[in-house]
Amino acid sequence: MARLRVFISSTCYDLDILRGELRPFISNMGYEPVMSDYSDILYDHRSHTHESCLKEVPGCDMVVLIIGSRFGGTAVPSALQLVDFASLDKLSTKAEILATKEKLSITQLEVLKAVEAAIPVYTFVDERVLHDHHVYEKNKDKKDVIDHIEFPSIQKRDTARYIFEFINFLTHRTANNSVLAFSRLEDIRVQLASQWSQLFQRLMLESRTKAQEARRYRDFSERIDDLKAVVLASLATPDLRDTAKGAVQFRHLIGFVSGFVAVDARVLLLSDSSWDDLLAKAGIVEIRTLEEDDRDWLARPEVFLIREDRTFYRFRLPRRALDDFRVEWSAFLRLDGHAREAIVDALLEDREQRRFGMLRYVERSFDEFMSQRDGPAQLALGEAS
Repeated sequence: MARLRVFISSTCYDLDILRGELRPFISNMGYEPVMSDYSDILYDHRSHTHESCLKEVPGCDMVVLIIGSRFGGTAVPSALQLVDFASLDKLSTKAEILATKEKLSITQLEVLKAVEAAIPVYTFVDERVLHDHHVYEKNKDKKDVIDHIEFPSIQKRDTARYIFEFINFLTHRTANNSVLAFSRLEDIRVQLASQWSQLFQRLMLESRTKAQEARRYRDFSERIDDLKAVVLASLATPDLRDTAKGAVQFRHLIGFVSGFVAVDARVLLLSDSSWDDLLAKAGIVEIRTLEEDDRDWLARPEVFLIREDRTFYRFRLPRRALDDFRVEWSAFLRLDGHAREAIVDALLEDREQRRFGMLRYVERSFDEFMSQRDGPAQLALGEAS
């Protein structure tokens, strides 16, 4: 089972105890921690370890950044080539740190790679560092003073500016700019548990809202399509009532037939062919249904209409819709010829039907398509046309 991969980015020497205690917390959440000091990263013998760390970041789902008193090792030049600094410059209103990219640490570069890849970053800064950052912001314009200030929270004075400016970059990002203070591990654990829980809750709410909006849109679209069908049909024949009724009744049937490729839908629709002959003229030789019980990754059975050349259509509706079309086709054939022609011409001119068609043509072999599915494919053979 795939697990959420959480990349832990921080200096190791001063934060090794905190990192060691954070690892089981992430594992107990059911996620996979990715940490350089636990051999979670592939160190390719053909490249520098800094490059290996950066290449691992895009494969993770989120990054937890912890900023303490140390700056960490300066990134090697080859690692700098793996980051698109031009794109990063547009993502923060305080990007001065990028002007001295050769001074960036590997920890900072890991985070910048995550930002570049639009991976969520959860930033935690030692509260003592945040206090000194405030002092730095108050005095950084005093060039004759700032470089001589000893910040108690920073291990090396000459690294202070690069740590504080990196915090500025993060806090002034156009998105994902939250920076949280911590004084002990428990602060980080509580915040992460709360943030991840709220994120999951938000995603669930958005999913429900999106589904409700989709249903409302479909209902509204159906009503508009019905009204459109009536209007179009009313313009096509003097017999308004019967033609309008037929346009509404057979709109989906005509939309289905018009989805076939390399055939004249109008000729098919105005023919006196039986339903099976109509499908045969469209090149359909087989209909298959992939049953829900056979593949647990399906939300519902999938229906495929297979052509003579083994290319195929994916049918977006349930299999029973095809049975409904068979019945509707028989009723459509009983209409007066002039009424059929008026309905067909009116609806075939409606390009919106093609945008939201129920058939999607796949120009590849159905057998090859099925062979690439995960696991064994158990197919229930439907009717052969």
